[in-house]
Amino acid sequence: MSSTPPRLPRQWPPPRSSRGATAAAGHEPVAAAEEDAVAEAEAELSAAMAGAGPGAAPEGPGETEATPGDEELTKLAAERDDYLDRLRRLQAEFENYKKRIVKQQLEQRERAAEDLVTQLLPVLDTFDLALAHGAVGLDPVHRSMLDVLGGVGLERLDPAGQTFDPNEHDAVQHEADDGGREPEVLEVLRAGYRWKGRVLRPAMVKVKG
Repeated sequence: MSSTPPRLPRQWPPPRSSRGATAAAGHEPVAAAEEDAVAEAEAELSAAMAGAGPGAAPEGPGETEATPGDEELTKLAAERDDYLDRLRRLQAEFENYKKRIVKQQLEQRERAAEDLVTQLLPVLDTFDLALAHGAVGLDPVHRSMLDVLGGVGLERLDPAGQTFDPNEHDAVQHEADDGGREPEVLEVLRAGYRWKGRVLRPAMVKVKG
């Protein structure tokens, strides 16, 4: 017969020291992982603070750097303002040009009308001479011409009995006067005319005084 060694009785629960050792051994991998994570976070924070520098500050809302898109918009806005300025100057020059052309056209018409009236003055003189010599039937035609020309700016100068005015009268005959009075128009030898307020032809007169 084989002899079997006697089985020692197992102690339960195990001694406190054994349980603590077992628990500590089971939690060692977890504690090591937590320590590694904390160390990694501290390293990242230190690197971030070192890169920012001691005087670095967060950028404000108005301190952002200009991007290529902003520079292009600024350039386009400058070109737009330049084109608008050129357009305004061109428009102002065109308006001045139109005013100048209108003024020149009016002056040309005035000169043309004045030339026509000047050419008609001898015709009016002929009417005056014919009527002075007793021609019959010409007076209505003469008055009609004077009315038409008067409507466009012609004014007849017939200064008989008025004080002599060298600006409007041309004295071709002179009669002495012992009274010392101002020169006076005795007779109109040829009528004078104004054209729109300006003397077109002075009246040819005989003066006394």
